Amino acid sequence: MKRKLTAFAAAFALAALAGIAHAQQTPAPQSAKTENAAERKPIYYRNPMGLPDISPVPKKDSMGMDYIPVYADEASASAPGTVNISLDRVQRTGVRTERAEQRLLVRPVRAPGVVALDERRISVISLRFDGFVEKVEDVTTGSHVKAGEPLMTIYAPDLLKIGGRLVVEGETGWGPGTAASRTTLNERSLRSSVVGARRLLENMGVPNDYIDAIVRTREVPNSIVWRSPRDGIVLERTAVEGMRAQAGEELFRIADHSVVWVMAQVSEGELGAVKAGQPATVRPRAHPGQEFHGKVAVVYPHLNKEMRTGSIRIELPNPDLALLPDMYADVEIDTGAGEHPRLSVPNSSIIDSGNAQVVLVARGEGRFEPRNVALGLRGQDYTEVTAGIAAGDEVVVAANFLIDAESNLKAALSAFSPAAATPAPAAQPPSSAAAPEHSHGSHP
Repeated sequence: MKRKLTAFAAAFALAALAGIAHAQQTPAPQSAKTENAAERKPIYYRNPMGLPDISPVPKKDSMGMDYIPVYADEASASAPGTVNISLDRVQRTGVRTERAEQRLLVRPVRAPGVVALDERRISVISLRFDGFVEKVEDVTTGSHVKAGEPLMTIYAPDLLKIGGRLVVEGETGWGPGTAASRTTLNERSLRSSVVGARRLLENMGVPNDYIDAIVRTREVPNSIVWRSPRDGIVLERTAVEGMRAQAGEELFRIADHSVVWVMAQVSEGELGAVKAGQPATVRPRAHPGQEFHGKVAVVYPHLNKEMRTGSIRIELPNPDLALLPDMYADVEIDTGAGEHPRLSVPNSSIIDSGNAQVVLVARGEGRFEPRNVALGLRGQDYTEVTAGIAAGDEVVVAANFLIDAESNLKAALSAFSPAAATPAPAAQPPSSAAAPEHSHGSHP
């Protein structure tokens, strides 16, 4: 019996020695598993519902859901601020992108307008001498008249006197009874007097056909026919048969309606984009569906301080006389015409937080990077970007608010992350072990 125990002890000792030797030669696979587990150790746990709440240890939320572990390699897989979204989620949320390119921005400015007459196409008929209206033609307010069409017949004693002087001086200086022996000085004097009488009539506004008739016939008509100076519509008639017309008194007012103005009132915020020469479309409310096309002629250099609007003058051809004075119209000015292309992105891609403007740039494989951008001219569908992105960058134009919300969440979580805090020293100095002993003692 004693020999059997001695043999068993010797066999156990040999087996133990063999196991120790094997352990020293071959590392245990369990240590490798422990090392891999240490590498994948979560650095913190985040709320499963996306709330800005993290925990350094596993826990459950109020609904019993486990917090999601966040590992070090996952936290450092992308640049700060970059959002990683799975491709299937990108498709589900309807994320769409569009390339930033050089574009000609179209920015229509809309404003109310009123049709007005062209000031340069209005004529006032008045006399430069006193006379009497003998007859008025069948012309009334609203009548269309042609240039040269008779308006009225005028009798003026002053014209008879000057016309008689023109006849007498013409016969004396240039008629058949002129003596061949006259001196050159006398001829020049007579010439100057004849020209002076004609010029006086011209200065009084007398038509040339009346003056030529006096010179040709050597007779002065008792009355003169006054004609319309232009094509147009009679805006006002004050001439009445038998009345005395004093010099300067307005007898007719005639306006040409073939070209009209539209006076538009543009708001102060959009006034800086309007320039002379830009094309404009006018839609009169009296003619629904009809458009008139013209150009901005003048941007008036003053502002209506009560309405905070600026006046814009648009010139329009009006051959059919469809546009009448004081008609209301809706005006649309193309302020992008004549501009050079600008680097721009769709308006829907811009996220305005009030303090900054952000666009999300797609980096591929479900990665999106927020970029602060500086904006310039804003168009109808696109906005100029002066800094922050380059031509060719793909920006998110749909579902960008969802990605931006996740980006803000990630930034908030990273701020609460233990990795963001200053790491503690790996080893404490030897004196630190004795610190607790001094904590109860007196201060030095």
